[in-house]
Amino acid sequence: MITIVDYGLGNIRAFTNVYKRLNIDTTLASNVDELKRAKKIILPGVGAFDHAMKMLNDSGMRECLDTLVLQHEVPVIGICVGMQMMASASEEGSGAGLGWIDATVKRFDYESEQIALKYPLPHMGWNNISMVKDSLLLKDLDQYMRFYFLHSYYFQCNDADDILATANYGFDYSCIVQHNNIYGIQCHPEKSHHNGVTLLKNFAGL
Repeated sequence: MITIVDYGLGNIRAFTNVYKRLNIDTTLASNVDELKRAKKIILPGVGAFDHAMKMLNDSGMRECLDTLVLQHEVPVIGICVGMQMMASASEEGSGAGLGWIDATVKRFDYESEQIALKYPLPHMGWNNISMVKDSLLLKDLDQYMRFYFLHSYYFQCNDADDILATANYGFDYSCIVQHNNIYGIQCHPEKSHHNGVTLLKNFAGL
């Protein structure tokens, strides 16, 4: 059973549709009573960092999430802004993140105007990933098959051991990360066809 955190943001229906095709049960959690029984958690997210954090904090589920993830070590995966929220802070806003992974979210900033023109923001569309280390989350993925991205900020890990895969958009940056039971993916698996379905299936099997 996959529990999707429903705090008002994220393409929740797309995740439930993928798992329905895989015959894997999902449930939505919009309050503590629904969340506290979770065995695996998806934290979706879209939009701005501070707004997403405010929505999550206002949902009343933040403390329960921290307990499940940090104390009970329930596997969790953050998607897009859901991944960025796992960092300590973001250059996109002024508020604190969840702080689950030692990382900061940075804006793509190119010193050369020529490079900046070549890599416009947001980073939108299909891009390859390069696997850095083995993980059950990446099992059977084709790193030459593209994932779909849509973002202007990237996740900068302070510990390279947390990086599972990188993507290149003018430079290499971490696009899939793992710290113990905590996973994050910058791209959108729910929009990434075979590779995305495989990754979500792998997460269900952890």
